[in-house]
Amino acid sequence: MPHQQSRLDLFIDRMVSQRACLDAAIAQTSGMAGPVFELGLGNGRTYHHMIQRIQDRPVYVFERAVASHPDSTPPEDRLILGDVRETLPAALDRFGATASLIHADLGGHNREKNDAFARFVSPLIEPLLAEGGLMVSSDRMYFETLTEQPLPEGAVPGRCFIYRR
Repeated sequence: MPHQQSRLDLFIDRMVSQRACLDAAIAQTSGMAGPVFELGLGNGRTYHHMIQRIQDRPVYVFERAVASHPDSTPPEDRLILGDVRETLPAALDRFGATASLIHADLGGHNREKNDAFARFVSPLIEPLLAEGGLMVSSDRMYFETLTEQPLPEGAVPGRCFIYRR
């Protein structure tokens, strides 16, 4: 019987990969001026990680409703509340194609649902990214003009993805 990864192993792979990919993307976009977008706040762990490592660019969070740890809650002027179907197109009007880094951990536990959402949201995310900007995602995305990048050391294939404009 083949060894199947436990849910704990899958979670650890995802977290280690997320950190490796975010750290690599933060380093690779450090010379860029554009804002950073965190799509989904959740508990706020990745937001907290990013604001500790990104001092020179504003980090905006897109979320339906805030339910994060108090230490990981963005200031009101960096929080964009609402449904991404409305907030992402509005962000394009507000910011244009200026985002240096976009991170999305869309991950629910249903792969088919995650994939359907990734297909839906990809065209809303794609136009926000600046030339040379990076998109880090927990799920495979479906972009027409972004190129999938090799993963950094420490990332587990299939657990995180990086795309560049």
